[in-house]
Amino acid sequence: MANLANALTGVRLILVPVFLVALFVGDGHETYWRVVAFIIFTVAVITDHFDGALARSYGMVTEFGTLADPIADKALIGAALVGLSLLGDLPWWVTAVILVREVSVTGLRLAVMRRGIIPASRGGKLKTLVQAVAIGLFILPLSGGWLTGAWVIMITAVVLTVITGVDYFVSAVRDSRGRPAGQ
Repeated sequence: MANLANALTGVRLILVPVFLVALFVGDGHETYWRVVAFIIFTVAVITDHFDGALARSYGMVTEFGTLADPIADKALIGAALVGLSLLGDLPWWVTAVILVREVSVTGLRLAVMRRGIIPASRGGKLKTLVQAVAIGLFILPLSGGWLTGAWVIMITAVVLTVITGVDYFVSAVRDSRGRPAGQ
């Protein structure tokens, strides 16, 4: 049986450049193409939910999936944030805060992988959801109160991003202190 979870991760990786093309069509602010970019982004985010659930539920966890899934996640989120900042729709500081956290936590996970996988916390899962909603709203051509609402959600995403990033590092330090040297 083919590994559907890995296929979904592969689809998400393929959707990243397709999303970017849709985001940047014309001057990057054409309503039709922004809606298309939003749909592509949403489909990619949904594949992230299903690939992990399938892998765990049906014993489809593989080395490829373990490595490629977080890369696909970071590629999608990173591409969206950088794209929105390049278009002037999202301040660079938001992109920088989120990307520094994502790269740092991913690096931490890789560094401690030999001692075991750091599981995603509830806060981390909430952060991912709020980030995806916030980014999705910024992809859409919103104005007025809708844009204000998008900003409230984005600021919430940034706060959750920082808090969960600190939490992962504190947990890693605490775990490493509880283990004998060399382990």
